[in-house]
Amino acid sequence: MRETPYFKEKLETIEVKEKSISQLLSEMAKTGFQGRKLGEAVEVWEEMIKENNLTILMGYAGSLSTTGMWKIICWLIENHYIDVLVSTGANISEDIFEAMGSTYWRGSHIVDDHDLLRYKIDRFYDVYADELEYRKMENLIEEFMMGLDEGHDYSSREFLCQFGKWLSGRGIKSIVSTAYENKVPVFCPAIVDSGYGIAAITAGVKGKNIKVDQMKDFKEFLKIGEKSPKTGVIYIGGGVPKDFTQLLAVAIDLTRGGEEAYPHEYAIQITTDAPRWGGLSGCTFEEAISWGKTSAKGKNIACYCDATIALPLIAHALNERVKIKRKHPDFSWLFEK
Repeated sequence: MRETPYFKEKLETIEVKEKSISQLLSEMAKTGFQGRKLGEAVEVWEEMIKENNLTILMGYAGSLSTTGMWKIICWLIENHYIDVLVSTGANISEDIFEAMGSTYWRGSHIVDDHDLLRYKIDRFYDVYADELEYRKMENLIEEFMMGLDEGHDYSSREFLCQFGKWLSGRGIKSIVSTAYENKVPVFCPAIVDSGYGIAAITAGVKGKNIKVDQMKDFKEFLKIGEKSPKTGVIYIGGGVPKDFTQLLAVAIDLTRGGEEAYPHEYAIQITTDAPRWGGLSGCTFEEAISWGKTSAKGKNIACYCDATIALPLIAHALNERVKIKRKHPDFSWLFEK
């Protein structure tokens, strides 16, 4: 065999036989293309879980809770495989829709959407939801908001902590109630872009005006970063949750004099967005190194794959592999306020 500095690790062919998901992904990590990246993502996430003094931050974008993903996020929270969640408003409201007893229906992306409107059916690509049931979810959020203090400016973390406590007291298992029970902070930097925004409007019509301070949000988020010796990030999709979390590294640098970067030491992203369009959702971790957001010496894995494929496989592999109880960061000081 010809010797070169590039021939270091042999690609290994996958054979079909009975095996666990974990074993399959281990074998995929020794192949190529996005199958390899998916296998490597599991390996890096497992390493993050076993790393000491590491805070794991997850960005959870889009409207994935409508596709049956939200209980996986609850499982990750319960096992402390993530320590902080940064989510879109959709993901942490549309899980409540199902938690209340409503149903998402398997549909088709080829349909007469005007007819769906006539029947008051909302479409998420090939998933259907009853608009009248959806309004009940927004009404539930409004009911919660009617009991809040108008004189207090809430960060989204405070707001969602209180909402999680409220839902937990009513036996409604959702992402934010699970996070409250496990003292995992949840931030939503674009919270009005969801049912929460609609609920705020309807509460306002009834004379209840609640303030969510997004600047306060980032200050609280920064405190988490400052108290964390090391950080690792996992992005399911991109968007605002990704950028909010990436900016943490830049903000820590600026508060400490701007002389030294404090990048995330681990980074995993599952995305379908390409970098060539210039958007943050497709931005590579290599580009992020130039900003000091991710470490050039760290472990950075980007897997270009639909999250509804990748996330269930990764979670099941972690369930099979990780047999230790993780020693996670203590954020009880945030919840004691």
